Amino acid sequence: MNEDTEQLAENHVPCRPTLAVVTPSYAPDRDLCEDLNRSVLEFTGPEVLHHIVVPKEDVALFHPLAGDRTVIHRTDRFLPRSMIRVPPLNAWVNLRRPFPPVRGWIGQQIVKLSIASVLESDVILLVDSDTVLVRPLTASTYAPSGFPALFRLDSAVDESLPRHRLWHQSSRRLLGLPPAGSAALPDYICWPCAWRPDIVRSMLTRIERVTGRNWSDAVGGELYFSEMILYGVYVEEVLGLASIDQTADMRCLSHSEETPLDAPALDILLASLKESDLAVMISAKSHTELEIRRRALRRFFDRVD
Repeated sequence: MNEDTEQLAENHVPCRPTLAVVTPSYAPDRDLCEDLNRSVLEFTGPEVLHHIVVPKEDVALFHPLAGDRTVIHRTDRFLPRSMIRVPPLNAWVNLRRPFPPVRGWIGQQIVKLSIASVLESDVILLVDSDTVLVRPLTASTYAPSGFPALFRLDSAVDESLPRHRLWHQSSRRLLGLPPAGSAALPDYICWPCAWRPDIVRSMLTRIERVTGRNWSDAVGGELYFSEMILYGVYVEEVLGLASIDQTADMRCLSHSEETPLDAPALDILLASLKESDLAVMISAKSHTELEIRRRALRRFFDRVD
């Protein structure tokens, strides 16, 4: 048993795990985030908080969503003081290591890792703004044994997914693991995504031990990075899958293509929702019109009521 696994083994399995929902967002996704927030309040219990993390210039725009169960955070609260945002470039400059700049989407992943490491819930559910819940869920939905199962698709990352393979390689480098070979690798990217905060904390500690740097500096220095691949590689290759439940189904109907859906296409998509599905993700990058999306969801709810 290694040092990382020993730390994990010390934690008891909660009888009734607690849940927090985390959503990084920004001004262009504000209306989508409002719809998500409404669904979180409707389909999760009164003890569940929705943490929405936005750039400081967008706080006023999101402030009307704040309430007893919705907390609006500033992005810079979860970044080191040395990381300065450059809004026109959608990037940050880390004063401790100015080059290369930290690209916007990698900065957002640092924020996810940071907030997940400080929240005290047993389960952190990362849910993007372009998702809505459509049925009730609890912490036990994704953590039937008390701690969240790892999403894992075996041998799903082959040579046809070169960027995924780069994400695997950067994760292995950060964790002090040997490079991956040419064989197909597991995929850990999913919508939504469930994490254990104690695993996140031990993972970040390992990155600092391996690199000799603050974990956010090490991650920010990567040109290709995926927080979900990092978490999956850590769980599988450092902790060992024997200690973690696995799942290949996050119970979310997804449209991840970057093509807009019209009303008939949305109706067809929603008609394919399985009984077990609890959420719908229609990628913001598809540029599906907001009102068409909202009307289709209303039609769906009218049918199931």
